[in-house]
Amino acid sequence: MRPLTEEETRVMFEKIAKYIGENLQLLVDRPDGTYCFRLHNDRVYYVSEKILKLGANISGDKLVSLGTCFGKFTKTHKFRLHITALDYLAPYAKYKSTQDCRKVDPMAIVVFHQADIGEYVRHEETLT
Repeated sequence: MRPLTEEETRVMFEKIAKYIGENLQLLVDRPDGTYCFRLHNDRVYYVSEKILKLGANISGDKLVSLGTCFGKFTKTHKFRLHITALDYLAPYAKYKSTQDCRKVDPMAIVVFHQADIGEYVRHEETLT
C-alpha cells in the first residue's frame, strides 16, 4: 500500500470533484480524524490515518484491503468510482439530491440515476 502519485491524485480528484465539487477537502479533513487515500493493487482506498498506522504492520502481499475502496485505476490510467464510495460522496453531492427533487417545480424534468448494483455483485470477489 502506497500513497498516490501526483498524477494519480490529480486524475482521482478530478473525477470526485465532478460529483462533490469543492467539498473534496471535507473528505480528507474530517472532524473525527484525518483520512487519506492509498493505492493497493490499482485500487484506491479511503482510510483513516489511525487505521493506516495499524495496517503498516502487515506486509503488502498479505494485505487484501484496508479501509473503503473508492475506485480503481484502469489499464489506461483512468479512474473509475466504485459503488462502495457512495456512502462517503452522497452527503457532499452537488446535484440530484432526493430532498431537492421533492421541492422542484411540478413541470421540471428530474433525472434519477441508480448505481449499477449488479456490477458490484458480479465483481464482488475482486472488490475485497
